[in-house]
Amino acid sequence: MVMLLEVDIHTKEVLEWQGVHLFHFQRSSCSQKLRIFLRLKDIKWHSHHLNLARKEHLTPHYMGINPRGLVPTLVHDGKVIIESNDILKYLEDQFPEPALIPDDKANQVRAMLQAEDDLHLDIRALTMRFVFPSFISKRPEAELKKYESFGTGTVGGDIDPHRAIELKFWRDILEYGGVTDGQTKAAYDAFKKQLDEFDRLLVGQAYLLGGKVSLVDIAWYIYCRRLIDASYPLNRFHPNIARWFKLLDTDPIFHAEVPSGGLLGGVTSVLHFVQKLRGSDLQNVAVE
Repeated sequence: MVMLLEVDIHTKEVLEWQGVHLFHFQRSSCSQKLRIFLRLKDIKWHSHHLNLARKEHLTPHYMGINPRGLVPTLVHDGKVIIESNDILKYLEDQFPEPALIPDDKANQVRAMLQAEDDLHLDIRALTMRFVFPSFISKRPEAELKKYESFGTGTVGGDIDPHRAIELKFWRDILEYGGVTDGQTKAAYDAFKKQLDEFDRLLVGQAYLLGGKVSLVDIAWYIYCRRLIDASYPLNRFHPNIARWFKLLDTDPIFHAEVPSGGLLGGVTSVLHFVQKLRGSDLQNVAVE
C-alpha cells in the first residue's frame, strides 16, 4: 500500500487533518471509481476538487501532498494514501460495511485490481488519442519541468521511479506528436485480451464476482465507460461485458459519475469524425 511517510510530504498541514478528505477531479477515471465507492459505502467525506485542465494539481502545495502529482489522494486522520486501488482497499478495511470485497474472494479481487492497474497507461493512451483533442493531451516542456521540480520526489522515503514513468509518457507524446499507432494497437490488444477473459467469466452471472456488486465491478465499469468513449467496440466483441455494463449503468450512483454527452462528448464526437475521415480512428488503427 502506498501510504506516504512524513518525509515524503512538504505540505505538512494535512498531517493534522481529521476525517476523510479526497483530492479528486470530476473527469479523472480513478477519481470516479473512488466517488462511486464512497457513495455505495455512504462514507462522509470532505471534497477537495482539483481541475486538472487548469493545472490545479501542478502546484507546490498539491505536489507537497502527493509527490506524484496525480489524483486521487486520500487524507484520513492525518494519513496520506495515494494510488486509487490502494485507497479503495484501505477504505474497505476502515469501513467494512457494506462489504465490497467478499472475504472468500480477496485474492481474486487483488488480481483483478492489479490487472486494472497494469492497464493504467493503456487507458490513458486511448483517452489521449480518442477522447481528448491534441491541445489537451500535449503537455509543454515547461509544464513537465515544473512537475520535475515540485514535491519531494520520494515515496516511502526513497526516490520514486513513478515520476520518471510519468515524464516519459508525456515527453513521448511531445516527441511523436501524440499517441502513436503502435501505442494504440498495443493498448487495444491488451484490453481486448483482458475483456475476453472477463466476458467468459460473466457467462451465467450478473457481476464479475457472482451475484453482488463488488469493488472490481466499480473499477472495471469506469474503464469500460472510458473505452466506449474512445469508440472501443464493446458490444461487438464482448456481449456479456456489454450486458454487465448496461446493468451497472442503470444504477444512478454509477451513471452519475460517468455521464455521456455534454461539451466533452461533443468535442469527442467531432474528434472521432475527423479521425474517421483521415483513417486514424480506432477501427482503422487497431481493431481486427
